[in-house]
Amino acid sequence: MTPRFKSPDTTLLIFSMIVIAAIMTWIVPSGAFEKDTIEVEGVGTREVVVPGSFHYLDEQQPQGIGAVLTAPVHGFLDAADIVIFVLIVGGAFSVFAATGAIDAVMKRVVLGAATNTAFELVLIPVLMIFFSLGGATFGMAEEVIPMILIFVPLSIALGYDSIVGVAIPMVGSGAGFAGAPLNPFTVGIAQGIAEIPLFSGLDFRWIVWFFTTTVAVVFVMLYARRIKQDPTRSSVHEIDRAREKPDGREQTHAALTTRHKLVLTFFLAGIGMLVFGVLRWQWYINEIAGLFLAIGIIVGIAGGLRATDISQGFIAGAKDLLGTALIIGLARGILVVMRDGQIIDTVLNALATSIEGAGPILTAQLMFFVQTTINFFIPSGSGQAALTMPVMAPLADLVGVTRQTAVLAYQMGDGFTNLIIPTNPVLMGALALANIPWQKWARWVIALQVLFFAMGLVVLGVAVSIGWS
Repeated sequence: MTPRFKSPDTTLLIFSMIVIAAIMTWIVPSGAFEKDTIEVEGVGTREVVVPGSFHYLDEQQPQGIGAVLTAPVHGFLDAADIVIFVLIVGGAFSVFAATGAIDAVMKRVVLGAATNTAFELVLIPVLMIFFSLGGATFGMAEEVIPMILIFVPLSIALGYDSIVGVAIPMVGSGAGFAGAPLNPFTVGIAQGIAEIPLFSGLDFRWIVWFFTTTVAVVFVMLYARRIKQDPTRSSVHEIDRAREKPDGREQTHAALTTRHKLVLTFFLAGIGMLVFGVLRWQWYINEIAGLFLAIGIIVGIAGGLRATDISQGFIAGAKDLLGTALIIGLARGILVVMRDGQIIDTVLNALATSIEGAGPILTAQLMFFVQTTINFFIPSGSGQAALTMPVMAPLADLVGVTRQTAVLAYQMGDGFTNLIIPTNPVLMGALALANIPWQKWARWVIALQVLFFAMGLVVLGVAVSIGWS
């Protein structure tokens, strides 16, 4: 029987959101905060809002049909670094896959899981904890994107589905990012703006990280077990069944050869270099993209590929991810329309004003709600901190909430919904790589969002009750 309703395509859904954002610019008054540039310890300069400086603009800035049609173009320009990063990563992994090393390793892992139940039992939690620590310490986000190309086929081979393949790195790092004790891009910037000691309150933050990571791991493991018992219960079952097997490599690269081990050694060395570069030299998208370009060339040579094979592999891999690049550009287009319509500051001011006058615990929880809402409009952690903390920190002083708690409310509000909002280019890029429609992912992850939100309310209640500072 043919279903009566079919979910809209992801690109159509995102373009519809651009249209809705444009309509909002005709309804929501244009407004702005005055901005100031400050020095944040250990991070550098940041532009922040001046508290109490919000004012409505004399002229409304409505965005019309022309703005809607050019929003994807401006979105591509705004997100050019991420788009190029995704294309280069796609090319590098295409070369990596052509060596046969990925297939050989996956066969070993699947064989190990089939012969050792304990191995399979610890595989998901160990991997998710690893990614969570990445999110907790150096703000792992864009670095997750290339991991999708490994974990989706691995999860399917283990009898799970592509949602599990995305969840292992994405939800793992996202849980760590939201409960991070040491993330310089969220905690570091927010604490600097709030004028509290950098990376203070570590004991309580590590407890928060433990609970967010535990909730995420248990949620994914229970789902994975359910799908393994009955694969047809997966919302992406038909999508996973339709995945093409790449050139029969599963049959031609069965053994893990010495050449494969050499390829894997260079690849893991490259990943180690990525972590070191991010932590030691503050690498970001451009440097990481350059690293993956080098990794692709080196593993291709180590795998015995000819120069022509490496070049064609890069082109083929990048071509496969053009759809992903399109989705990233469209998603950024939503923010472009709202920014050009100058309604983001108006929304922030309205939300901040709405929580004045509540008691300490309720105020902290409302701060969490406000930050969660704002994250849709400003999915950048550092950007959200710069925009909201100058307003939230003095507000916390007025109602008896410590600034440390205000930072935690921001941190969780920014982090949790990164796993569901379509304006997050990292999430949309990861889902596009895995060929998972956003709607299907959102239906799956909404239950986890409810758990995270409930946990956030409890954590903030505890923080206020104990006077955490």
